[in-house]
Amino acid sequence: MRAHRLHHAALAVLALTLGWLPVAGAADLGERLILVARPELQAPVYRSTVLVVAPLGGDRHVGFIVNRPTNLTLAKVVPELAPAKKISDPVYLGGPELPGIVFALVQRASSPGANAFEVIPGLYAAHDVELLQRIIESEPQRARFIAGLVTWRAGELRAEIDRGAWYVLEPDAALVMRPPEGLWEHLVRRAQRAARREHDLTSTARITTRTSS
Repeated sequence: MRAHRLHHAALAVLALTLGWLPVAGAADLGERLILVARPELQAPVYRSTVLVVAPLGGDRHVGFIVNRPTNLTLAKVVPELAPAKKISDPVYLGGPELPGIVFALVQRASSPGANAFEVIPGLYAAHDVELLQRIIESEPQRARFIAGLVTWRAGELRAEIDRGAWYVLEPDAALVMRPPEGLWEHLVRRAQRAARREHDLTSTARITTRTSS
């Protein structure tokens, strides 16, 4: 798929830039998580992005970019949904795959309906037309409307993280649903601070081991 070719081309450049340095720490990719594009990742689709990601089993994953608003409104994208005219917020680009499908990412304690799935704790994705309409009418303030998604085949996300494409953070629905302006920069700083702390702890442990042996 073209999206996967974009993945591989971007990672080839990134690998040369970073010298194939693995990310510090081992992410549990069987859990839901947040991905933050490292500054070195300059692929147009993924540059400066924040994603929410869920495992699908078999080391496969699905996710959505959450911080890339477009200049399109929901009424322009899905004119057949009459309530969409009430939504003034822009539709977001969720990823390069299935761009014709609109999802509602809804922050709530429980599922909004049978055809929704939990992306990260407290954040559900819905694309069923009836469910979209109900969300628009009843809780649009909790929702972000997103076109498209990102998928990773078996082992692809693990390889990308090992090659240094992404910072990995614990899932936080309230955090990723904040206004997109400055969100990526904030999370990069958070991830870099965490990486420095981990590096300092690892260095201290190594020194302690050497001096006590």
